[in-house]
Amino acid sequence: MMARATIHDVAAAAGVSVATVSKAVNGRYGVAPETTERVLEAVAALGYESSLVASSMRSRRTGVIGVLVADFEPFSAEVLKGVAVGLRESRYDLLAYSGSRHGDGQGWERRSLSRLSGTLIDGAIMVTPTVVNVSADVPLVAVDPHTGRADLPTVEADSRGGAREATAYLIELGHRRIGFVAGRPDLTSSRLRDAGYRDALAAAGIGFDPALVRVGFYEADTAKDAARELLGQRQRPTAVFAANDLSAIAIIEVARDLGLEVPRDISVVGFDDVPEASRLVLPLTTVRQPMQRIGQTAATMLTALMAGETLSATHVLLPTKLVRRATTAPPQPASA
Repeated sequence: MMARATIHDVAAAAGVSVATVSKAVNGRYGVAPETTERVLEAVAALGYESSLVASSMRSRRTGVIGVLVADFEPFSAEVLKGVAVGLRESRYDLLAYSGSRHGDGQGWERRSLSRLSGTLIDGAIMVTPTVVNVSADVPLVAVDPHTGRADLPTVEADSRGGAREATAYLIELGHRRIGFVAGRPDLTSSRLRDAGYRDALAAAGIGFDPALVRVGFYEADTAKDAARELLGQRQRPTAVFAANDLSAIAIIEVARDLGLEVPRDISVVGFDDVPEASRLVLPLTTVRQPMQRIGQTAATMLTALMAGETLSATHVLLPTKLVRRATTAPPQPASA
């Protein structure tokens, strides 16, 4: 009969310490996502049962909620903080698990849920999932999904309304050539922000000009390329609305590289209001979405589902707010 695998066997197979194995399998803080994944692969390969896993097999409960994110970028980090607040008074611990967007198509959610469900987590919150037609043995809530089946509970901010307000504010300042750096085309939030931008232009009688739109994919490097194209035009925009703050900050950096002064030569508005937005030398005008409240709401919904309760609302849309700071001003007369 083969000897039962020990925690030392798992540590050796994963190339980590025994303490790291304990932290990883019990969902404790301080283990990198890629290390956790390596440890869990060793656990599965060796058939190791930690105290948490063994307990869950007996009781069918782990007392752990998993939060699945593709990357630990500012939006996800703020949502995680909100989830932690939402679980503070509960009996549940939090396990943050990162799946890879690269080299894995759009299936990391399915793979992650398959690994975690039933042995490590009692429920899951998926943050900006790319695939939500997933099946799992545990209750699920999606935050800011790009698609979704009707019966999957979701929480998101009013992307269209926020984008409309941001663009309308630039129009109120006197801008008419307003550029837009969009997010990831496959995400609903990006498409809604595009729609909000167009709504405001149409309401003001300003024709939509595709030459003023570039895709930034919500990433700083791509947004910089988009900004160089927009700001390098002979008739450049006098203002740019970016689909997220990372892109807005990238636009400001490119503007300065080109010798343009913000906001005298170019006004910039972002979306999110990540903590860095208010700490810039010129604090960023942006649309604040309640990221921590989103996470807290998702946690409340999930714990209710796990308790067998019926949700009063399965699709929660939270309001946004325009925060006016130092990166916006009326256009200069010569460039209006």
